[in-house]
Amino acid sequence: MGRVVAAAVYAGGRKVRDITLNEGHQWASQPGHFVWIGLEEPDAQTLEVLKGQFNLHELAIEDALERHSRPKLETFGDALFIVTYSPVQQAGTLQFIETHIFAGKGYVITCRNGHSASYAQVRQRCEARPLLLEHGEDFVLYALLDFVIENYQPVTENIHDEIELLEQRVLTRKLDEADIQRLHCLRRELLRLSRNIAPMLEISDELRRLDFPFIDKHMRPYFRDVQIHVNRQMEDLAGARDIASQTIEIGMLLESARQSVTQRKFAAWAAILALPTAIAGIYGMNFQYMPELNWHYGYFAVLGTIAVGCSSLFAVFKRSGWL
Repeated sequence: MGRVVAAAVYAGGRKVRDITLNEGHQWASQPGHFVWIGLEEPDAQTLEVLKGQFNLHELAIEDALERHSRPKLETFGDALFIVTYSPVQQAGTLQFIETHIFAGKGYVITCRNGHSASYAQVRQRCEARPLLLEHGEDFVLYALLDFVIENYQPVTENIHDEIELLEQRVLTRKLDEADIQRLHCLRRELLRLSRNIAPMLEISDELRRLDFPFIDKHMRPYFRDVQIHVNRQMEDLAGARDIASQTIEIGMLLESARQSVTQRKFAAWAAILALPTAIAGIYGMNFQYMPELNWHYGYFAVLGTIAVGCSSLFAVFKRSGWL
């Protein structure tokens, strides 16, 4: 059976008492009260108990059991079913923890399927703001979604810092295979983050527009605040992705420039060595009648010509920056 992290009833912005799952309907049906239940990795038996207590739709229960759905919001009568993902970095790998949220008149239920940041922090924040908690289910729903978006910020910052480190490194030395693979991995992680956070724009927009009995019109600006946070995260992710792409491009350009310098040096030395090779090749031919063959100073004249010619070529290439 899934672990019950917390289950309590609230009224007037304050916690009344802790409850069991079987007491949920009894308290949720009382005017001015709502039940907030937090579960970790619930199984079919636990969800069946919740279905009986709060009349949860069977399709929502089916989605919660299947897991690995995309982030979404679905309505079942006057009830909501929301799927969200929170990013977690573990041992250098990026993982996403799926959370299902059931919300309706008199209840909010969260089902966390993995080890991410505990929603106990959200409960503590809400209980510390009784004036807002007095609004009930809609404020809790806002606080949960806002907390999910908050979880993206440190992950995005860590990836951004690593990309900037690689960007600085590429200016001082060439990118090796490990650097390129890491940049590609970071770009892929940024895309995964974008894919899981982008649907939150649609979810928060629907919450602003939906006419539900447990969503007060005065709480709708709070869901607009969630949209603003999502937009900021999307901009940060897009910026980090652009930096990663530019870092790879800069690395390729710098490597091409380094190769060009090397090629110019090879070409310059080849031209310098071509002069003595050509002269030696001419005088190495076995013709009987060649100029200067019987000249007493011919050998020294040829060496001098080679030395002057090579020195002149070296000076020319040095001055032009090829050497």
